[in-house]
Amino acid sequence: MTELIWEGKYDKDGRKVAPLRVALPFQTVETINESAKERQMSLEAWSSGKASEWRNRLIWGDKKYVLPALLEEFAGKINLIYIDPPFDTGQDFSFQVHVNGEDFKKEPSIIEQKAYRDTWGVSPEERAAGKTHIDKYLQWFYETVVLLGELLADSGSIYVHLDENLGHYAKLVLDEVFGKDNFRNHIVVRSTFAHADANQFGSIHQSLFWYSKGSNWIFNGVYLPYDTDYIEKYYRYSDPDGRKWLSASLTGAGSSGGQFMWRDILPPRGRHWAYTREKLEDLDKQGKIYWTKKGIPRLKQYLDEMPGVPASDVWWDKETQPVLTWTSESVDYPTQKSEALLDRIIRASSNENDLILDSFVGSGTTAVVAERLRRRWIGCDLSRFAIHTTRKRLLSVPDIRPFIVQNLGKYERQLWQTAEFGEQAEQRTLAYRRFILELYHAKTITGYTWLHGVKGGRMVHVGAVDSPVSTADVAQIATEFRKAVGTGKDAPKTNGVDVLGWDFAFELNEVAKQQAAQANINMRFLRIPREVLEKKAVEQADIHFFELAALSVDLAKKGRAATVMLTDFVIPPDDVPEEVRHTITHWEQWIDYWAVDWNNHGDTFHNEWQDYRTRQKRQLQKSVSHTYDQAGTYVIVVKVIDILGNDTTKTLNVEVR
Repeated sequence: MTELIWEGKYDKDGRKVAPLRVALPFQTVETINESAKERQMSLEAWSSGKASEWRNRLIWGDKKYVLPALLEEFAGKINLIYIDPPFDTGQDFSFQVHVNGEDFKKEPSIIEQKAYRDTWGVSPEERAAGKTHIDKYLQWFYETVVLLGELLADSGSIYVHLDENLGHYAKLVLDEVFGKDNFRNHIVVRSTFAHADANQFGSIHQSLFWYSKGSNWIFNGVYLPYDTDYIEKYYRYSDPDGRKWLSASLTGAGSSGGQFMWRDILPPRGRHWAYTREKLEDLDKQGKIYWTKKGIPRLKQYLDEMPGVPASDVWWDKETQPVLTWTSESVDYPTQKSEALLDRIIRASSNENDLILDSFVGSGTTAVVAERLRRRWIGCDLSRFAIHTTRKRLLSVPDIRPFIVQNLGKYERQLWQTAEFGEQAEQRTLAYRRFILELYHAKTITGYTWLHGVKGGRMVHVGAVDSPVSTADVAQIATEFRKAVGTGKDAPKTNGVDVLGWDFAFELNEVAKQQAAQANINMRFLRIPREVLEKKAVEQADIHFFELAALSVDLAKKGRAATVMLTDFVIPPDDVPEEVRHTITHWEQWIDYWAVDWNNHGDTFHNEWQDYRTRQKRQLQKSVSHTYDQAGTYVIVVKVIDILGNDTTKTLNVEVR
């Protein structure tokens, strides 16, 4: 078979370079729309070791880790895969943000830019070795579809959505992975309404490549409405009630079978009745036979009983037209696909309760349509904003079933730490801290347990890869800081401490700052960004540590009713363009979404109530009440997601009688 070869497809020993296969466990960080009863049943099932009820999944993470992690549970079990991968443009991660009536384009985050560079960007060394961006894209695409093929069920299908820049290359890769015999269709889809170009024909289409896993695939016929001209030409008759119909023959070609007299009528020579005598009588009783002036019976074929025109491989109809920015369906996501397009794909190639996967979920169209069609679904994306956009769209679906938000969290970081710094625990930890401190432009210090570096006179603590920074950690940091004052050359020169962490306990930002202030310590909390895990981001000095946002919430109670009220939200300005900062006139304009878990058990956050902005609803509700069924002490967790997709939490304790 003819084979497409690219630089990097084979290693120096002539073996194909295989995708990464490390099965990391998922962490559930949020459960959405689960009732108290369902929550209790899930807890009981988990504690007894039983399988809990299925939950649809929204996963934040890089495909190179997420897809291998899915294999253990879902290999050979996915019924339908739709992917709309980046088109090698570098623009696929931008999105629109609304602030105080103004719009601005949020450019890709550092991690998303890094993902683009790692996938298709070519370093000077790679360029010197003859590697191009197409080589890198094809290797990434090949590794991705190999894993997707393993996830696909024997009767499953995969649809790959691409444009003309890489579609012809991608089809050859798909032929290699799935087999040319399993190629079902190349479907042409309209992508825009007009594209003027003085030097060439305007490009207004994209491509869907449909492959099956094997020879026994699911296909439910798709029919499109008849166009107006066809209806006017053929459906020329109407009943008194307005039902349109055409006059169709009751006979079929050929003289074998159906050669009998009915109502003293014999079919014309060379033809036969298409129905039995009993069926003809029944049709006549139903009023579905039209008798011509010459007494010839004809079938009244009603327009509203016809399925329509069988769909072809050119989807140019109104149903699947591109999403226009001013329509209610638009969520201002640049790569958003229409719900009608995904509806057609999902209906055609899956059945109710089948499992659908979209590993580039983007604005969430696949998950939303799969939910409406009562399919199970898994959606994944590298972009935090994509996950947030999808979460909001799903919550707008009537009767939305509970779903969960997951990531690979500490397990991905543990894998990275071992790979980078070795197996020996103590040496690995010290090397990891030195690495983070160097990226933070801090100097490593020794002789302390909780203080690891110094920068600009401020002491620095580096949090562990596998556990969140807690209030207990802060207490230890504060205690050691006080003991260190005036003790030697690396003793604190100011009262400042910077705490760097991957994750932070829910209540940490406000509570720990108060705790530190009481000890006369100025403490800042900064998140270690995920791009630390990526060599190219580090090599290109793309590492920025962002301070945590601060959320203020008031709590009021009356009897068994508790009311939480948002009172302030301060977001560090580091990741916000200056022109946007000037647009903000009130703290609440930073908030895009907030949710409440009224009875947190110290496990995952359970979204039991939420409010969020949409194109049609720009104002947020700033308070909400809940009445508890029983007296007791409850832990309330409030989660806020800002306009850039970052989340901040606040924990409150309430006692009701």
